[in-house]
Amino acid sequence: MKKVILCPNPYRDKGLAAAKRADEILRGVGLSTVFCLPFKPESEGNYGVPCRPLQQEMRSSDLVVAFGGDGTILHLARAASMRGLPVLGVNLGSLGFMSDLELGELELLKKLASGQYRREKRMMLDVAVLREGRTVYTGGALNDAVITKGAMARVVRLQISTGEDQLGIFAGDGVVVATPTGSTGYSLSAGGPIVEPTAQNFVISPICAHSVFSKSFVLSAAGTVTVTPAELNRKQVYLSVDGGKAFALRQGDKVRICRSRYETELLRLTDKSIYEILRTKMTGGIGHER
Repeated sequence: MKKVILCPNPYRDKGLAAAKRADEILRGVGLSTVFCLPFKPESEGNYGVPCRPLQQEMRSSDLVVAFGGDGTILHLARAASMRGLPVLGVNLGSLGFMSDLELGELELLKKLASGQYRREKRMMLDVAVLREGRTVYTGGALNDAVITKGAMARVVRLQISTGEDQLGIFAGDGVVVATPTGSTGYSLSAGGPIVEPTAQNFVISPICAHSVFSKSFVLSAAGTVTVTPAELNRKQVYLSVDGGKAFALRQGDKVRICRSRYETELLRLTDKSIYEILRTKMTGGIGHER
């Protein structure tokens, strides 16, 4: 590691205080740093440090350190993966399943100078919407693609298939197609299983399904998942990728989801396992002390 991008979410890292402390620590061990915001804030602020364009700095950097919650990492994942840059998360949010460090662990950043870290690759999704034979939408996801009803619809019917095999037509509020990383997100809230985050699977979870037989599926990521809204009529159905802006689907649209050739690489400075993180974040560690 020679050059590190410090990428604070200005709404989480007030005054960029955590990023500035990380800057002191990293410069103290001989690393070069630069500040970049993960997105353009609604109003310009004076942060006391120069903030450079993120895409430009990614060309000459070795690591992105994200200060915020999982949403900040999701926002950075696509661009970082396309540049082959690993991401290290510092959690300033509530849960932070993807982040390795908490605010009180910033001193561990010193390990970067001596190479005391491990890399963890996470599968991503390529998502496309086909309309009358044309691709009208493309997106990439580290967590999930969600097809869900609009506010006025009481129930939507979605036909789900993988390759030549049809899983069925599911009636309910929608469906989540998640990566193993995303299995602890919306998919889990919809009743889906927790999957080892470095696995290579699709996790398909119906949302509030109107059938006791509508269970989650864990499938190989070798194929393609296709979701087709059935009998839309005047109902509204939307696609959202990693919690981004919703895309309105029309009758006959096909949402095709496949494993991306890009992967998000998360950097780890601690020895925390996903199971330890789950126990700590979701139960507060209650009942797990030895």
